[in-house]
Amino acid sequence: MSQTEFKNVDPPFWVAWNQALASIRVRFLRHAITSLGIALGIAFFSSVLTMRLATGPDPSDPGSADRLLWLVCTSLVMCLVGVTNSMLMSVTERYREIGTIKCLGASDGFIVKVFFLESAILGAIGSFVGAFLGSVLMMLVAGANFSTVMLVTLLGTGTGIVMTILAAVAPAVQAAKMPAAAALRVDV
Repeated sequence: MSQTEFKNVDPPFWVAWNQALASIRVRFLRHAITSLGIALGIAFFSSVLTMRLATGPDPSDPGSADRLLWLVCTSLVMCLVGVTNSMLMSVTERYREIGTIKCLGASDGFIVKVFFLESAILGAIGSFVGAFLGSVLMMLVAGANFSTVMLVTLLGTGTGIVMTILAAVAPAVQAAKMPAAAALRVDV
């Protein structure tokens, strides 16, 4: 078989899923802290959104909406930075594993899929917990109804998942572009 005939074949989806879950189990404490950061940012986002939907804008302070928007955006950007840092550390710790997988024939797309799944799992867990807690607490404070809480929980969870997948783009691309032979030689 010549060099031009060789083609990487991706393993099935469940292999990438199991690999992402195994990585989360191995690095559980760091990923738990990352999920907690996501949960806090999304909880703030959800609480502000729930309060806004329950009470409406504050007519006595017209600039409060702009300040709240700024605070929410800042907290979400901080979550994005935390997830990116966690995923970059995961790539750094897994140089040999990534090199071995690539030497066994996995394509760059498979490596990207594993990191996206890992971040999506973290994002789903942290976002759901944060969105639910933030909206329920504001429901108790502001008197929002249950349908508002469910809407905000879905919106917060979706926002968190999208945010964590976006945060994983740079680390996943870095992992995929890593030469297999060089990754096997690296001592981390």
